[in-house]
Amino acid sequence: MKKTLLTASAIISTLTFSSAAFAEITLIKAGRFIDVLSGDVLTDQTIIVEDNRIAQVGGDLSVPDGAVVIDLSDATVMPGLIDAHVHLVGADIWGYDAFSISWGREAIYGVVNAKKTLMAGFTTVRNVGAPNYADMALRDAINDGDVPGPRMQVAGPSLGITGGHCDYNMLPPRYKDVAQGIADGPWAVRAKVRENIKYGADLIKFCATGGVFSKGTKVGAQQYTFEEMKAIVNEAHMAGRKVAAHAHGTEGIKTAIRAGVDSIEHASFLDDEALELAKEMGTTFSMDIYNDDFILSIGESYGMTEESLDKERQVGLAQRQNFQKAVKFGAKIAYGTDAGVYPHGDNGKQMAKMVEWGMTPMQAIQTATIKTATLLGMEKEVGALSGGYFADIIAIKYGDPLQDQKLFEEISFIMKDGKVYKNK
Repeated sequence: MKKTLLTASAIISTLTFSSAAFAEITLIKAGRFIDVLSGDVLTDQTIIVEDNRIAQVGGDLSVPDGAVVIDLSDATVMPGLIDAHVHLVGADIWGYDAFSISWGREAIYGVVNAKKTLMAGFTTVRNVGAPNYADMALRDAINDGDVPGPRMQVAGPSLGITGGHCDYNMLPPRYKDVAQGIADGPWAVRAKVRENIKYGADLIKFCATGGVFSKGTKVGAQQYTFEEMKAIVNEAHMAGRKVAAHAHGTEGIKTAIRAGVDSIEHASFLDDEALELAKEMGTTFSMDIYNDDFILSIGESYGMTEESLDKERQVGLAQRQNFQKAVKFGAKIAYGTDAGVYPHGDNGKQMAKMVEWGMTPMQAIQTATIKTATLLGMEKEVGALSGGYFADIIAIKYGDPLQDQKLFEEISFIMKDGKVYKNK
């Protein structure tokens, strides 16, 4: 018996040693190192990566035996960026032309869009709405290594009222076209939450107001009652899922905050009461302030309807002004771009807009990293370069991103999960 135990112990020790011995080790030399946890910029730092995690970070670390050395001494190194509001599934096609694209083809576009997003330096995203549970399939394919893409949290079909922003309103009644997430009444919305979670949702997203890209909805008008919103939030939180609410209009924003949502998406028409409520409830604002430039400059050529363009004229400037107000107030803000409205891969263009409208460069970087990681509940795994975090690392070689935020539009080095995807 004793001999058997010793043998088993020896096997375990051997396996442990072998595992350690064959760990893939990478050493990265960082000329400039952005510590988003402290807000400091350090020089001549070393990052040691073992397999897919960061093992050590320091200024004077020796090179482990067998380590692959990546020299970024001429670059600014920081954590992989995070986008809290993307729609990877689907084509960049608008208006009635979008009906020519099948759900299967939309899923394939999702594979293409995921790679574009990763190659833009965004190593984690939150996909807030997709039909047919295609975002769950995409997330799983990325996790299994079948296709390249960012780490994903996914919501599945967005919940909404009949005829609201999250419904399909383009076709006449004879087609009876209804979006998968449509539910009216507290118990009906609870059932939809349960259904999304059943099929793999990491979070729940619902539409609390009208929107820009929906036919027949007033962009600021509230959708869902407080009772319905509360039912969604309670059901999701009971299952350990966070809730994101699409909300442009002031009353819809405040009702969603009172209902307990974790984030308000867009948040175009904020007032002082909404800011105070968000502070009290711990709510985060995700405000896509780059979008306006794209929509109003070339949106028409993409097939966006005049109704949508007119609604964007109502919200674009107001949203930016209220972003500025939220920054001055000290509100919780996440980096969310609404990728899919503009072409995928341009996520970094919002960084300059956030600085233009009130953030310091370091605040903008922290927003796109550790602040958004906190919203996702992943603040101990992504969004910072420290021991134990996933090895999601990017670098900018040609210039100082703290001085020129347009440099975020071309990331020089990208590592996700310990694997290098770009180094030029």
